[in-house]
Amino acid sequence: MRDTVAHDPPPGTPGQQGRPLIVTEDAQLLDDLLRLCAAAGATPEVHHGPPERAGAWEAAPLVLVGDDAAPRVRGATRRRGVVLVGRDQDDPGIWRRAVEIGADHVLVLPDGEQWLVDRIADVAESVGRPAVTVGVIGGRGGAGASTLACALAVTSARVGRRTLLVDADPLGGGLDVLLGGEAAEGLRWPAFAASRGRVGGGALEESLPRLHSLRVLSWDRGDCVAVPPQAVRAVLAAARRRGGAVVVDLPRRVDEPAAEVLAQLDMGLLVVPAELRAVAAAARVASAVGLVLRDLRVAVRGPYAPGLDEQEVARLLGLPLAGEVPLEAGLQRPGGSSTPPGAAARGPLARFCTEFWQRMLVEAGAS
Repeated sequence: MRDTVAHDPPPGTPGQQGRPLIVTEDAQLLDDLLRLCAAAGATPEVHHGPPERAGAWEAAPLVLVGDDAAPRVRGATRRRGVVLVGRDQDDPGIWRRAVEIGADHVLVLPDGEQWLVDRIADVAESVGRPAVTVGVIGGRGGAGASTLACALAVTSARVGRRTLLVDADPLGGGLDVLLGGEAAEGLRWPAFAASRGRVGGGALEESLPRLHSLRVLSWDRGDCVAVPPQAVRAVLAAARRRGGAVVVDLPRRVDEPAAEVLAQLDMGLLVVPAELRAVAAAARVASAVGLVLRDLRVAVRGPYAPGLDEQEVARLLGLPLAGEVPLEAGLQRPGGSSTPPGAAARGPLARFCTEFWQRMLVEAGAS
């Protein structure tokens, strides 16, 4: 059994990875909690009451309080990330004790073991702030969304930021091809089709092809063109847990897997060529995407049709303007260059991407 009292516990704070705090004198419960920590790859700190060391209670990324220890922590500083753990399924008083100590969750073993393993593993892997996650979608076919997504990822990785590029469009031909890495060793989307629960962020990252200093999750050349929504949700959540930046190349249709991606984005960029038919098509895409994603902005690409400029395109779509995507050979002819989009650090596309990340990270409060 596992139920919520207030709110979710926070991710681990920067510099703290995998040191949950256990407070209990119940030997059997302690054995169970130590076993679950080991399964999650975490080494806990164990106390019989609130730690005497200044700040230890407040700093722990997760606090597991045995039901026996509830009276001893009643006067501790109220904080997020406290889980009250018991063993008696029929004890109604556990809810009162949870409120008294300000616990976020009540969990009764053994039913809640898998949830607790997942939660411990989350804080063990956490590097603090989740990855800034940006999705790129074309307002019409051939708008240059895949090229811009690659350029954003390459630009992010060039400054040493941990970066993951995710190809969420199974019919797009594969971003690994666009990056010149179709033969690179590593897993592709079909390998994750059976994922249902939690996916380890570190294991995910290490399993993917490394191209141009970033990790790429793309599609293979096989017949698989769909991954279940729950697998998409688990994989993207794992990617975001590791921090840095995640860039997603989105399909133009909003099906269930795409909706799972949209729900985890911080911002979406709608790439729109400056022509009336493209604007009309983009309006329909924006309408569908806007049902799931709150922050959608338009990136306008020239050349411009008579009477149109980037401000007018944004006005017609009713979206904030992210900027004008500069013309560059790689953007106009995807795959036509031996270097990946954005690889030329002083090129116009790389400059656009650099300025975008500077603004985005300031807005996100990241660095």
